[in-house]
Amino acid sequence: MGMVDLEKAPGAGSQAGPGEPVRRSDAEGCLAVAIRIPVRVVVLVLVVPVRVVWDALVVAGRFLRDAVLRPVGRALAWLGRAVFVWPLVGLWRYAVVPLAEGVGWLGHVLLVVPAVWLYRWVLTPVGQALARFFTRVGAVLAAAGRGLYAGLAWLGRYLAVVPAVWLYRWVLAPVGHALAWCGRQVARGVGLVVTGVGFVLYWTLRVLLVLPALAVWRWVLAPVGRFVAVVGREVADALGHAWRVAGHLSRAVGRFLGTVLRWTVAEPARWVFRSVLTPVGHAVRDTVLRPLAEAGRGARRAAGQALASARLSVRQARADVRRLLFGGPAERQPVDRREPSAAEARTLGSSMTALTKD
Repeated sequence: MGMVDLEKAPGAGSQAGPGEPVRRSDAEGCLAVAIRIPVRVVVLVLVVPVRVVWDALVVAGRFLRDAVLRPVGRALAWLGRAVFVWPLVGLWRYAVVPLAEGVGWLGHVLLVVPAVWLYRWVLTPVGQALARFFTRVGAVLAAAGRGLYAGLAWLGRYLAVVPAVWLYRWVLAPVGHALAWCGRQVARGVGLVVTGVGFVLYWTLRVLLVLPALAVWRWVLAPVGRFVAVVGREVADALGHAWRVAGHLSRAVGRFLGTVLRWTVAEPARWVFRSVLTPVGHAVRDTVLRPLAEAGRGARRAAGQALASARLSVRQARADVRRLLFGGPAERQPVDRREPSAAEARTLGSSMTALTKD
């Protein structure tokens, strides 16, 4: 890694050709150039240790995640499935679901069927009769209401509406027009007074407040703000530059430490895993784990067969109970599908002919 160039190369700012945009460094003054180098040196000294510590924490966190947290999480997930999920699934499948089906069948037989019969043969005829009765009564009441409404409307028109219209047209409207004309005249006078007072206050505030504040902004605050902006911009650029340099240094240190750990820890561990632990694991798998797995599969098959026989027994018992309560299905009568003989065919033909003639 080469040395970082902290100074601008001489003559770099005069290389822009005609028509090219002027860079920010070309338009900077002597103040920005004088601030840049000390700020970058100080920030570099402060940022490099922080970046190195940050990269070390990142590497440690990734190692902890891959080597500890992820295997522990997988083990906890498997344990959770074995302790909670599988027993609950078995309970739901082989206990709750059959019980719910039986309860649903009993509810249908004991509640739904009687309720449907009651609705169809009792409530529906009664409701239709009541609807017809109330329809007739409603028609009578509607006719009476229309007549009463017409009478009240005629009385209200000649007792209230006509006098109110006359009062509005010949009394209230002229008085309102007069009051509106007086209000407009008063508002015009008040508006003139307010305009004059506002004009005086405007020029007083402009001379006493606005012009001095404008002078302070233009000759004091704006130059100070430009100086602070230059300093802040240089500090931000210095922080970014120092962070990148510290990243290069941290990457170089990390690569060196990674190489050392690889040849001192990783390579011996891989050799031990490949040459010692792998043969031992294969031997344990062939002599211990596979027989245990075969025994587990046999036990699971036996348990499955036992559960299948239990389900078959439950189905047969439920069919027997249904047969005892409601009887068996109706037997189908066999249909004679033989071909009619010649004599039967002649008899059938003569019968059809006689029916046609009749």
